[in-house]
Amino acid sequence: MEFADKVVVVTGAGSGMGRAMVSEFIARGARVAALGRTLEKVEESVRLAGDPEKGKAFSVNVATESDVVRVIDEIIALWGRVDVLVNNAGVLDSYEPAHTVSLDAWQEVIAINLTGPFLMSKYVIPQMLEQGKGTIINIASLSSFSAAGGGSAYTASKHGVLGLTRQLCFEYGAKGIRVNAICPGATATPMALHGGTTEALPDMASGVMKTPAQRWCKPEEVARLTAFLAGGDADFVHGSAFVIDGGWLTAAREAF
Repeated sequence: MEFADKVVVVTGAGSGMGRAMVSEFIARGARVAALGRTLEKVEESVRLAGDPEKGKAFSVNVATESDVVRVIDEIIALWGRVDVLVNNAGVLDSYEPAHTVSLDAWQEVIAINLTGPFLMSKYVIPQMLEQGKGTIINIASLSSFSAAGGGSAYTASKHGVLGLTRQLCFEYGAKGIRVNAICPGATATPMALHGGTTEALPDMASGVMKTPAQRWCKPEEVARLTAFLAGGDADFVHGSAFVIDGGWLTAAREAF
């Protein structure tokens, strides 16, 4: 129960890694604000966590400033604090070459993947400064380091998430706020397991089998790493990017 009396905010909590994080933190004693665009999905995540009284579902679009301000205010009014923010919400793009990507498609991916973590952090940080302590964990990607894990919008957004992580660490680390990133590889979530391949969309399952681990990452594995980084055992960890990819970046036998 290491997170007893702690308040954890998880975005993108309606499925996949976010749903696993809700369960993980509730199991460790936290009160969890589960955020997502579809209220029914985040309500289900809270219900499946096994202790619904520890969780509360909120509907929010993390790319809309007024939505973010509202939900942060509601969480603080309910529980009085925010100890951990996990910026997990994200979308994949269509892998299209840059010259065929519409501006609308580009802006949608950047808004959710990069502007969302910025806005959530911007409006949580004042509460953490008032408390004198807090932790922000940004879910980045292997695409924070390399190309081919998505199209131009996704890759640019995830490089940006890593840059945001480092800058927030620089600005707030000495003020009691730790900021780190997790960079998952191919993870068995609805976003990754959408099925089918096209000329633009690679065969992800085939790529997974070229890694040393030769399997998909489980959402629960990312959730456990998130809980470690949020906890006291990681108190000296600042501004780091933790790769959890089954060896994909280091030793994949062929390029993706």
